[in-house]
Amino acid sequence: MAAPKKIRLGDLLVESKTISEQQLMTALSEQKKSGRKLGAALIDLGYITEDQMLKFLSQQLQIPFVDIRQYRFDQEMVRKLPEIYARRFRALLLDEQNGECLVGMADPLDIFAFDDLSRILKKPIRQAVVRESDLMSTIDKVYRRTDEISSIAEELGEELTETDIDLAQLASTSDVSEAPVVRLLQTIFEDAVVAGASDIHIEPDESVLRIRQRIDGVLQEQVMNEKRIASALVSRMKLMANLNISEKRLPQDGRFNVRIKEKSIDVRVSTMPIQYGESVVMRLLDQSGGTANLDEVGMPDAIRDRMRRNVNKPHGLVLVTGPTGSGKTTTLYAALSELNKPETKIITVEDPVEYRLPRINQVQVNPKIGLTFAGVLRTALRQDPDVVLIGEMRDTETAEIGLRAAMTGHLVLSTLHTNDAVSTANRLIDMGAEGYLVATALQAILAQRLIRRICSDCSAPYEPDAHERVWLRNLLGDAFTAIEFKKGTGCPHCNNTGYRGRIGVFELLEIDEPLADALRRNDSSGFAKAAAANKDYRKLAFNALDYARQGITSLEEVVRVSGEIDEIESIESVVEAGESPEAEA
Repeated sequence: MAAPKKIRLGDLLVESKTISEQQLMTALSEQKKSGRKLGAALIDLGYITEDQMLKFLSQQLQIPFVDIRQYRFDQEMVRKLPEIYARRFRALLLDEQNGECLVGMADPLDIFAFDDLSRILKKPIRQAVVRESDLMSTIDKVYRRTDEISSIAEELGEELTETDIDLAQLASTSDVSEAPVVRLLQTIFEDAVVAGASDIHIEPDESVLRIRQRIDGVLQEQVMNEKRIASALVSRMKLMANLNISEKRLPQDGRFNVRIKEKSIDVRVSTMPIQYGESVVMRLLDQSGGTANLDEVGMPDAIRDRMRRNVNKPHGLVLVTGPTGSGKTTTLYAALSELNKPETKIITVEDPVEYRLPRINQVQVNPKIGLTFAGVLRTALRQDPDVVLIGEMRDTETAEIGLRAAMTGHLVLSTLHTNDAVSTANRLIDMGAEGYLVATALQAILAQRLIRRICSDCSAPYEPDAHERVWLRNLLGDAFTAIEFKKGTGCPHCNNTGYRGRIGVFELLEIDEPLADALRRNDSSGFAKAAAANKDYRKLAFNALDYARQGITSLEEVVRVSGEIDEIESIESVVEAGESPEAEA
């Protein structure tokens, strides 16, 4: 295909009456100030939308407009155009047929980019116009660093022979910035940040090294044959986290900060001796965005308003529950960010301190030196706090101190590892807390989960299977047949998982008089019945199902988060009692 003709975009837009002459003059003036291209200036000024601009260019240049989000491409073929040129020219190799390359470009008028791409690809080029924002996000996903990780690992494996290397010396060498082990670590971190991973697992096996990343709550694995590099990697990470590199028999914990792609990442490191070396898990916490508030954690408006009302009370206990990795800490910090005012004294007791907040007195427990939750909590209450956050109620002593603090004029926020709101109060009693204490102090219980969002680029209609139809019929009766469910089919944008990103699902149970009476009597079944009768209480299953109705998540995720059989049994008991579960919800 011939190179694109040089056209004057502004004149064509005025001639087609898409913009006015005055708007063009204003945009040209803005272009001179910012140095950006005319099209970007017009879009920034609001004279034309990006889609209008792209469709106009498509018509004028007689080239197709391609929506990359819906385009299915082969990642191996895309990578034939090196990443450095894809980013420099804002271009993506989409297809290769009949000796021609189809290249999507954010600016198809860039003649110099066209010429360079033709030279690099060594084939004739057919242009397509694409959205720049979609192009850049696709480049981030397609050019992930997995190949580079393997390449550096091979290079490092060649350097680390079995006989002539002192791993500790390698890790602490003054020329560490050039060491392949450090480049490998940097590449692993960059790949994890691009992929949105929350954890990195480094696990040596008998003959291989596994690097796994937890993305949207699910581990994705990369296996490398260079097992010898495991010791060097662990030594380097121990140095970064100020751990003892010579101690390989005992677990160690530490943390360090790294800056990756303009983000400040706090890394929590945990090492553990295993059969073939040391396993390392690094949890990544993005500190650059600050902490969210209650408006930003994704609660439905009704639950958010009720939660806000409870955390703004002068005293009482508010519990957030859910399994590990369900976002409990994020919710508690969101509540703290709203309470964090000059007139409010806040003390937190945590293990570990995950986010550092100004004005808040944060204490990290250390059982090795006797700095336990209960011990710190006693001291904290002598520091005249208005609000106390307890990272987790792990034992009877901590629970009782927290409950008594909530009864004596303090607002106490804490977490428990339970499955739902109803079982949480009973868990406190099972731990040894007196029923009258729980009934008097407990104000509200928020249970939550994180469920995966369907990838918007490969979302497709889905018909429930036989098991899911039984589950739905127990939950909703025959009304479920009117719902149109969706599921991700898998595409390059979601790494063929069908999911991209997560969203919170919540249930909030506020303690009213019937619930408090059941707690005083230590009546767990009476508490469950009183919860079912509470007009404001709506189970996790129904709230998750709302997202499936809206096409945000899949039925598979709803079933998973609802606890499957346990949830069906609880719904069936309501149905047998002659009540409508949907009405109760």
